[in-house]
Amino acid sequence: MFRRLGWFVGLNQSNWSTKRLLNVEPPTPNHQLTMLDAVHEVAIYIHRFHNLDLFEQGWYRIKVTVRWEDGDDSYPGIPARVVQYEAPEVGADNLCRVWMIDDKDNSFSTPSFRIRYARQDVFLSIMISFYLSYGGYNGKSSAVILKFELFHSPTPEIGPELQSSLDACAASVHEYRIPPKALLGLHSYCPVHFDAFHAVLLDTSVHISLLKPVYRTPQLKVSRDSLASEGTNGEDYVRSNKVVLIKALMAAHDILLEDLRRISKGINQAVDLTGITFEPDLTKSFNSTTPKHAKSTDDKASFELSDDTQISAKQATDYINHLTEESCQPIFWDDILNSFQSIGNQILYLWNTFLKFHRENKTKILEFLCNSWVNDRRTEWSIWMIYSKVDIPHQYMNNGVGTMSLYRGIRGRSSSTRRSFDDPVQTATVRAELHRRGIAQMRINNRSLQDMYIFGDPLRIPIIIVERLENRYCSASVESYYIPLEEKAKHFLENGSRAITKLAGNSLQQNEHVLRVVVFVHGFQGHHLDLRLLRNQWLLIDPKVQVLMSQSNEDKTSGDFREMGLRLAEEVISFLKRKMDKASRIGNLKDIKLSFVGHSIGNLIIRTALAESIMEPYLRYLYTYVSISGPHLGYMYSSNSIFNSGVWLLKKIKGTQCIHQLTFTDDHDIENTFIYNLSKKKTLTNFRNVILLSSPQDGYVPYHSARIELCSAASLDFSKQGKVFLKMLNNCLDQIRTHLEHRVVMRCDVNFETSSHGRSFNTLIGRAAHIEFLECDIFVKFIMWSFPELFS
Repeated sequence: MFRRLGWFVGLNQSNWSTKRLLNVEPPTPNHQLTMLDAVHEVAIYIHRFHNLDLFEQGWYRIKVTVRWEDGDDSYPGIPARVVQYEAPEVGADNLCRVWMIDDKDNSFSTPSFRIRYARQDVFLSIMISFYLSYGGYNGKSSAVILKFELFHSPTPEIGPELQSSLDACAASVHEYRIPPKALLGLHSYCPVHFDAFHAVLLDTSVHISLLKPVYRTPQLKVSRDSLASEGTNGEDYVRSNKVVLIKALMAAHDILLEDLRRISKGINQAVDLTGITFEPDLTKSFNSTTPKHAKSTDDKASFELSDDTQISAKQATDYINHLTEESCQPIFWDDILNSFQSIGNQILYLWNTFLKFHRENKTKILEFLCNSWVNDRRTEWSIWMIYSKVDIPHQYMNNGVGTMSLYRGIRGRSSSTRRSFDDPVQTATVRAELHRRGIAQMRINNRSLQDMYIFGDPLRIPIIIVERLENRYCSASVESYYIPLEEKAKHFLENGSRAITKLAGNSLQQNEHVLRVVVFVHGFQGHHLDLRLLRNQWLLIDPKVQVLMSQSNEDKTSGDFREMGLRLAEEVISFLKRKMDKASRIGNLKDIKLSFVGHSIGNLIIRTALAESIMEPYLRYLYTYVSISGPHLGYMYSSNSIFNSGVWLLKKIKGTQCIHQLTFTDDHDIENTFIYNLSKKKTLTNFRNVILLSSPQDGYVPYHSARIELCSAASLDFSKQGKVFLKMLNNCLDQIRTHLEHRVVMRCDVNFETSSHGRSFNTLIGRAAHIEFLECDIFVKFIMWSFPELFS
């Protein structure tokens, strides 16, 4: 195996694989037509390796390959150029100062670097360009696969054993698909994430253009004898292909020029385009052969010509667009060759201008492309999301027919759909399945990079039904406990803490900042890292957020909710004081945003903690609350008979206190039970944003309980239990309804594609979907990146 190695000797270093790419044999006149060729240059800028959550220390490196999606190995993506922008800012013992190009598989590998701690950054600042032959598929539409591989070795020292260990196998792989439309021109941010066990962010951007090659491609040459044997028809076929090629070059020229202007304007940096000129002979051919209807008087995009005349880009495009196999007479082929050379030279000039511009403004360009990427994801990921608005009823009343009709009105179903009313879980499942069938008939055809983790099998991606709750009615009887964050905060000092809150209305002063804290609380018999996937996505949206993965109730979730809530409250206050004290030493603390994320019974622990008196001074800072399958209304009216049997055994055999509380058997009088009394306390009122995540496939938590809504069994129950349930439901909804016009309250119904789980016991009892919330991060990406303002 022959490898080319690049050492970090200087900052202006580049490597061209000239031996394989250049054909130094001078062209012959008989090969003029066959010489017309082009290449796609796929330039990948690798900016930063950010360790979010790697579980193992050691040496890592990134391997990059480019290949045709539907092709064989005859036309691989060939590494052509490597440019090291600047020396990596890492210690000498943390970087193996060599990158590699492997001629066997046409891959590029970054230098190896050592990862020692979480949230560690390694700035690589390296650009690698791959060449893909345009003629490899004779103009056919084919996508390109961009493959990133993460290699890992626990070897502590640098040496031959490090390289052999890293060459063993990839620890994780992530692929992007470049659609055919994007091969003519693209500038896009490309975030690379690997998997749950290798949670990193590789900050990259991809830049593509169709270029006239500076070399001849040996495998694309057509011999003189072969061309002669085809006769006139063979020449016509070649000519028609060359017309298609020139049109493609013209399109690539326009895309590249427009993208240059867009990026230049986006980062507020001027780019020099004064050197763009047409050749005189091409101008002459335009003036003599362009059809009258192809003429244009639009000179807004005109370029300076070397003979002091002007021709607009639109005229050039119209000229090429009117060239066809029939209209191209042999006497004009010299002009076509000149057109190819002129357009090719223009694109090469623009491309080199961009590369220079990118090198001078790499960070600003990456940030601009990242912002564009975030905005585009809202549109792209809406394929798997259904948006609607739902009115919160004024009050649920236990009056039989009235309640039933109200329930049907809220669910959006007529009285004839008794089956949908009786089984809202089935209604939600059918709605998601119909949407999934619609996706199967879609043809996604755009220029955006496609993440193969999502687009590899679009039908296996979760469907998310987002309901934005609105309050059409205003209840005067509902007392307002909503405390706006803009209100003056109380100045307080507790236990020697030196953090002093500032007036939210004050003008921003130097060194003032907002302390953002997110607390993650696991569920029954859970682990403090259960919610790490959601934590990682939150950190990507807001890298400066302070995260507390609660451990105070780990291995203690079988006890009383009151005890668990108190432990959590004390843990949160202790964490807040440390962060506030640290913030006060480095600057003025302007405000605090305190958010909570809970899974399963972790949500009841959170609400219990917020009801503690020691948390009262911090309630005004509550910002976003994310409830993931939380039993807010307990297990009353649970329809999962298998799960109910397991709950009964836990109560009888182990006497688990929290299970008694969840099933309202902790007191003989149901109005004295824990969850009913918890509903009376204003635990949801002060949150600016409330997001309730549920799944109709989750059999561990009743569907209506996770969504805080009425269920059919309760509406038909006229006993004391039914009345207490409606009171409890109204208590919770009153907290959500308060000042709803200034808040965001959403129900997000996540429908997983569970066919891959097969017919297992976990699927049967509904545990698979309950755990899928912790093991699948696609739905988290969809929700958080569609509403980033709720998480920053």
